[in-house]
Amino acid sequence: MEEVKEMLRAVINGQSAMKQELLAKIEKVDKKVERLEAKVEKGFKKVNSRIDNLGYQLAELDDDAPTGEEFRTLEKRVGGVERKIASAV
Repeated sequence: MEEVKEMLRAVINGQSAMKQELLAKIEKVDKKVERLEAKVEKGFKKVNSRIDNLGYQLAELDDDAPTGEEFRTLEKRVGGVERKIASAV
């Protein structure tokens, strides 16, 4: 009976040691994941800032660009000027 108790203690001690090792490795992985999350968050902030900047620039360009109607009117005016110059030459 004593041998059985010793074998049980050995198995339990082995499981306990294995549990401790696993917990230590899990803690290491948790720390790595936390660092990675911080890096990803910082990267997303940079990307979001850049996208916001590009969106602002695009909005300004859109405000400055002529509408289709303005462009057609300009085409007619330039065409008229070209015909006048061609007929004068």
